[in-house]
Amino acid sequence: MSAEIMAWSWLLAPLAASLLITLALVPLGITVLQRGVVFADLAIAQWAALGALVGGTASLTLAGLPLTALAAALVCVALVHALVRNQPRHREALIGLLYVLGASLATLVVSQDPHGAQRLAQTLDGDLLWTTTGQLPALALMALLVQLWQHGLSHGWQQRLFLPLFAVAVAVAVTLAGIYVVFVSLIATPLVACARHGRSGGAVVACLAGHALGLALSATLDLPAGTCVVLATLTMASLWWLIGLRASVASDHPAAGHQTTRTSSPR
Repeated sequence: MSAEIMAWSWLLAPLAASLLITLALVPLGITVLQRGVVFADLAIAQWAALGALVGGTASLTLAGLPLTALAAALVCVALVHALVRNQPRHREALIGLLYVLGASLATLVVSQDPHGAQRLAQTLDGDLLWTTTGQLPALALMALLVQLWQHGLSHGWQQRLFLPLFAVAVAVAVTLAGIYVVFVSLIATPLVACARHGRSGGAVVACLAGHALGLALSATLDLPAGTCVVLATLTMASLWWLIGLRASVASDHPAAGHQTTRTSSPR
């Protein structure tokens, strides 16, 4: 039995990475939805991927932070901020075009690379299943910063620091997990949390369960990790929604039955 456990011990690093990514992205995703600028996270993720492609395998890092990905994400953040401030009426359309611009530039960057198609695909699906322990410190720093931002700052400072912090978190997560996993982690379970007026705790649990299930499926069935994590996280978000909906209906049913009984009772 112990030999079987040891055989799967290599999954501990990817699971730890999923936990740290979830702790960072779910609170940020809830804020994205509350602000109503959903395309911004996809655009910033795409520009972070663009920066990673520009940096290549020799990309400079600082405390594990990919500098080229972070620089590109910060450029996108500045552009998003300008669009939100100066073009509020058409901000979603313009941010969508910003995403297309980043994707097109990424295609150009790898167009002359013999392995360009693989590099481009990796920015979408990531390589979360093959996370190493050496990649965890940057993720841990990212998760710690988000938690301090969420629980240790006033609302005013949260608003001021949101976009720069978002750029850091997305830049770190995209280089490891890919655009698809980052986007679904930012939106799927936070969307249920916002719809149910719940706190981020339930969203974190549901998102982490999706990551764990996706990694397990990828490891056992030899399927792409990013795709498995995305589909599993969407499934967990849907189950969480249905469970909450059923609980809401169940809580309302006794009250309705009690009202009917009182109405039909004889005088």
